[in-house]
Amino acid sequence: MDRRMWAGLAVVPLLGGVGLVGPATPAVAAAPAPVAPAAVSSANELYVSGKDCAPGADGTEAAPYCTISAAAAVAQPGQTVLVQPGDYPETVTFTRSGTETAPITFRAVATWSGRITVGNIGDTVVGTVFRFTGVHDVVVEGFIVQDTDTVAPVVVDASTRVTINDIAAHAYRAPAAVHVTGNSTDVTISRAFLTHMAAPAIRIDPGVRGTVVVNNQLHMGGLLATDAPGTVITNNTVLTNCVRGIDVVGNSTGLSVQNNIVRTSLGHVACKTPQDAIAIVVAAPPAMGTVTDYNLIDPISGGPLYQWAGTTYSDLSTFQAATGQGGRDLAADPLIVGSTSGGPKTFFPANPTSPAVDSANALAPGVTRTDMLGNPHSDNPAVANTGTGNGFHDRGAVEAQGSPGNGQYDIRQKRGDDSFAVTATVTPQFAWPVDGEGGTISYRFDGKRYSTVTSARSVASSFRQAGVGCVSIAISYTGFRWAETKGDYVCTTVGTRYTPSAPTRLLDTRSRIGTATTTPVPANGEVTVPIPAVNGVPAAEIVAVVLNLTVTAPSTAGFISVRAPNGQLNSSSVNFVANETVPNLVMTQVNGGVVRLVNRSGGTVHLLADLQGAYSRQGSGFKALDPIRVLDTRAGTGVPLAANGERRLDLSGKLPADATAAILNVTVTGPTTAGVLSVYPDGSPVPLASNLNFVAQQTIPNLVVVPVVAGKIMFRNASSGTTHVVADLAGYFGSAASGADQTYVPWEGRIADSRDDSGWSRVLHPGPFPAFAEGGAPLCVSWCGSGDVPVTAGVLNLTVTEPKTAGVLTAYPRGAARPTASNVNFVAGETASNLVVSKAGSNYVNVFNNSSGTAHLIADQSGYFIASAY
Repeated sequence: MDRRMWAGLAVVPLLGGVGLVGPATPAVAAAPAPVAPAAVSSANELYVSGKDCAPGADGTEAAPYCTISAAAAVAQPGQTVLVQPGDYPETVTFTRSGTETAPITFRAVATWSGRITVGNIGDTVVGTVFRFTGVHDVVVEGFIVQDTDTVAPVVVDASTRVTINDIAAHAYRAPAAVHVTGNSTDVTISRAFLTHMAAPAIRIDPGVRGTVVVNNQLHMGGLLATDAPGTVITNNTVLTNCVRGIDVVGNSTGLSVQNNIVRTSLGHVACKTPQDAIAIVVAAPPAMGTVTDYNLIDPISGGPLYQWAGTTYSDLSTFQAATGQGGRDLAADPLIVGSTSGGPKTFFPANPTSPAVDSANALAPGVTRTDMLGNPHSDNPAVANTGTGNGFHDRGAVEAQGSPGNGQYDIRQKRGDDSFAVTATVTPQFAWPVDGEGGTISYRFDGKRYSTVTSARSVASSFRQAGVGCVSIAISYTGFRWAETKGDYVCTTVGTRYTPSAPTRLLDTRSRIGTATTTPVPANGEVTVPIPAVNGVPAAEIVAVVLNLTVTAPSTAGFISVRAPNGQLNSSSVNFVANETVPNLVMTQVNGGVVRLVNRSGGTVHLLADLQGAYSRQGSGFKALDPIRVLDTRAGTGVPLAANGERRLDLSGKLPADATAAILNVTVTGPTTAGVLSVYPDGSPVPLASNLNFVAQQTIPNLVVVPVVAGKIMFRNASSGTTHVVADLAGYFGSAASGADQTYVPWEGRIADSRDDSGWSRVLHPGPFPAFAEGGAPLCVSWCGSGDVPVTAGVLNLTVTEPKTAGVLTAYPRGAARPTASNVNFVAGETASNLVVSKAGSNYVNVFNNSSGTAHLIADQSGYFIASAY
């Protein structure tokens, strides 16, 4: 894993949802517990982005809706609508319902880089911003709600199991910031910052049942519930301007008011009319199942602490003696730090030495797993634990925390059918002992348009291409309410898997296959080879292909290059001289569904391209082997392959039963006439495609990737004479269970050239490679790979040029014993090349010049194999 530390600026949060824990008293009906937000599968996501949308949007990441209302009109149970940062001047009426186990969720995806504001922006919208009427199982969270002066910005009417989480809403002359009415049931209001200048911030009307109000900060105005049975008011911080804090009147049976901080003087001074500044009002008599306890009331306003069944109580001991309630209540200064600004989402934490710290009832109805900011309950080591349950829950909406750490970060390949899949893992670090996980995390994966914001410590994703992929991570311990975040940028490398194909001719410029004419490719001319689907892999998903390229009838010497996706010409793939027919295997990237071949010579040339297989995110993994000689017709009785003859090679003793393809370095030697050699799966008809072209008495190798059937392959000598054949097994494709757990990363470029001494790591002097000398070709790792993923093998096109004598070139991993196998055969004065797949040692492939003369050596990398997650 590579990482680069960075720091971001945060302005707006997206916090965890409400998870209710702890037993409720029998008379209290608490709302079901929404789970903390986690990564949602793409099939269950709809996207909204005012700046990225376009006509004809379908709500996908690539084509998000322009408005929240557009998504609300189509959202289905279990779907999550992810609203991206921006301003949304609209009102949203929710008309569609989820189910109890599959709610519809509308989530504002706010991070350090942006906020989501909806409603009356620039005085353009009139009316309630969020209205729920006759719906059930809907969650709305993370929004900043811009109101109209005289209308409640959020109204829940005749609805069931609605959750309003982590919003900010202000009201001035409206009945409330959040208004619950119409006999609604099981509504949860959590982690909100709600302000009202002249009336309650939350109003719960007669007939509403089972409302849970938890972890909110109510500013200026408090809460008013009238004839609302089963109301739960837990862990709120209520700061009013000399008006009532928590006011529950009428027949509100089964009421629970616990763990709250109430101060009815914002200015922290005595109020002019203290009788109006009652902290907690409960009208229902004790016999109606009411419980109030573990509240922290600041007496600074001079107003009564309680009004209970019509009687006011100015001191706590009198109230406790008269009612039997509030036995663990405190009347003291809560030591509110003052507003910690997060823009519209201000919050008011308590000082770590506040009497609110480590003194709450962890078993109170409605208690959540995390606080208003998404943090767990923390045990301040300097404060005695006097609370119930684990003893260190705090009163109020915000849990006191020590200074958090940077966190731990990781990204790894993920097991499964998708080789581009990864899992990023983040562990926030808390200064004090905690009772669970917390923190809000933003994950932004390469190739993804938007961040995933969640409390989940692990998030899975899939990159769009092979190679190095990274995730940008930010942790907020304030729910992204303000600037301070901890962050990291971590990377890994993912590779492709292989799907073999029966040899298929895609191009033959002699025969109008893949072209419209029989005209040869002109000097510096280019020909395009479209890549079809391969054995169930759609063409659009193919990242790279294996092609056997053959040059024939060139009028001058030169070489063939493949044009890279960036438009640059890569190094040579096939080298040729005038009038020569020469093949070479190519592993190359696909760009826009095609491979582009360029004739880099001063004359014309005919080209043939035979498809062998394709790399994509699915298919078989690879296992690199030390070269194993599996066929040598010169050995034993020395019987060559007959004219137009075939020979079956049984590799079942060398390959696992589920092997899908094998990589072999195949060499023709001592042919009596010119011809071609084809290697193909056992039981298949002889293909039109060929693997090696040869002339009499020539020794020529070529790398072959061939499908295997029950471990068997076939060789056919299409010539009128005999020839000997040598084959060395370099690896196989199959399942991870059989050891084939490596994946391929395309990366094309020249990594070594002894003509200018570039790239070679040698103990020898610069210049031509001496006889019987070895050097190392450094695989592209440090600048195009990620160090946490071991490189297991390199794919190199090795070229010998200007050799003084005949010989062979052998490639093998650094640090290993040199094998007897050969990879490139050459004669004096001629340029020869061959594709090589070799195991790597310490990110190097060593090359040995097994000849009695010097030669220049060139290494062009096509890619490399890496160890996978298995």
